[in-house]
Amino acid sequence: MLYWNSDRKTVAGAIRPGEESCACMKKENKILVVDDEKEIADLIEIYLKNEGYEVEKFYQAAGVLECADAEPVALAVLDLMLPDMDGMELMRRIRQRHFFPIILLTAKNQETDKLNGLTLGADDYMTKPFEPLELVARVKAQLRRSTRYNALCPAGTGDLPQEEISIRGLTINADTHKCFLNGAELDLTPLEFDILLFLCRNRGKVISSETLFEQVWGEAFLDNDNTVMAHIARLRGKMKEPPRHPKYVKTIWGVGYTIE
Repeated sequence: MLYWNSDRKTVAGAIRPGEESCACMKKENKILVVDDEKEIADLIEIYLKNEGYEVEKFYQAAGVLECADAEPVALAVLDLMLPDMDGMELMRRIRQRHFFPIILLTAKNQETDKLNGLTLGADDYMTKPFEPLELVARVKAQLRRSTRYNALCPAGTGDLPQEEISIRGLTINADTHKCFLNGAELDLTPLEFDILLFLCRNRGKVISSETLFEQVWGEAFLDNDNTVMAHIARLRGKMKEPPRHPKYVKTIWGVGYTIE
């Protein structure tokens, strides 16, 4: 499977780097593309611009944080192998300041690298070589999820009842997208919030990894056990849950996850 096309003219309707899309560019559609392989970064830019996204492209880590701080960013596509900084470290620094979705690109096909990335805060990953159209589909899926997460109650609906679930010191509000544990607010990513909310809504039920992935990620499962496991581990870490004896999100081995 190829991850770039040497004949750019064969990309139907594509926009070459530097050209301006006829589609309306919105700041909330800005995507950061960070990859030290110029041809790959340029190809990703072509496909994303062809879908109407605004793209800020970097061949190294320098300047990425400043760009993310300067204007709203919808999503980042981040390569792990960068010349001036480890991609994991760059992602960690981004996560300290921002919660937009991050899709990792890696040439490494080891499960530990993928799990480390997901544990540090990535929302998805792709292994090189990859199909550009699949990357575009994953970008769209992450943005749909992020949009749902950020869609707060419309103005003027403050008197309407809100969905708030409380379980032994854990309070999660589906309308305000806020979660508190023993009075302290948890800094959750959109995926972590959605996982916890889904489990709370189904309190007492054991939810399989397949069901959790399809309901929260909104995609077909296709053997994504490790993806779910990594996000559960990160969620437990933020809740300061003991790994072997968690109080809230419990593992039922061979079956799934539950909150009792």
